[in-house]
Amino acid sequence: MKKALFFDIDGTLVSFKTHEIPESTIEAIRKAHERGNKIFISTGRPYVIINNLLPLQEENLIDGYITMNGAYCFIGDDILYKSPVPKEDVRRIADICKEKGYACIFVTETEMKVVQPTDEVRKIFNEFLHVTHIPHTDFKDVVDKEIYQMTVFITEDIEKEVATMMPGSEFNRWYPTFVDITAKGNTKAHGIDIIMDSIGMPHDASIAFGDGGNDIPMLEKAAIGVAMGNSTDEVKSHAQIVTDSVDNDGIAKALKILDLID
Repeated sequence: MKKALFFDIDGTLVSFKTHEIPESTIEAIRKAHERGNKIFISTGRPYVIINNLLPLQEENLIDGYITMNGAYCFIGDDILYKSPVPKEDVRRIADICKEKGYACIFVTETEMKVVQPTDEVRKIFNEFLHVTHIPHTDFKDVVDKEIYQMTVFITEDIEKEVATMMPGSEFNRWYPTFVDITAKGNTKAHGIDIIMDSIGMPHDASIAFGDGGNDIPMLEKAAIGVAMGNSTDEVKSHAQIVTDSVDNDGIAKALKILDLID
């Protein structure tokens, strides 16, 4: 049976050290795709900042995308699913951030802007994630727009407090200093359901690969969950297979174990 493979980007396909996809990963995905398996991206990134998959995109090796932790899913020009954050929750986050001075990134269908940027925002997005520039704006520019994801730079303790005030939203964290917020129910696991239903493949054909906290839902959802060697122990505990790190041919090794490539 052909498989549908769902790959996180950062720390799974792309190295945090080099900001590139290892050659072994490109070759392994090419071989798996040639065998008729479907390749999907499943990321917290909005499409506007997916800037590190060019080697796969140039060879048309990507069959579709789950972006913004499941809030926006598409195959080619066909938008399969999009789910904005409730307006009241967008305004609530804006009020909280304005009062407390927290940095927040707001993502529409086509744009990504930051309000009250800090050194931590620049450190994470410019240096760690290699996003060259995020336009600055103010709260009045974003609160009345259709927002699909918000990234707020708050601690886990503050997140727990904020979450009680936003019952219509989903909180996904994969890095200690910020949390991604989408509409309730939007996770990478839900994205897998959307994609599998769209392409008419059975759930048994799904395999997910990830390394971060926001990957846990899809590692549990897929028929087989594969955690990268660079994952935390918590992430690894939710996977059936633990492969090597992204920088040590982890994807290629996993695809061989799964008998998807020679």
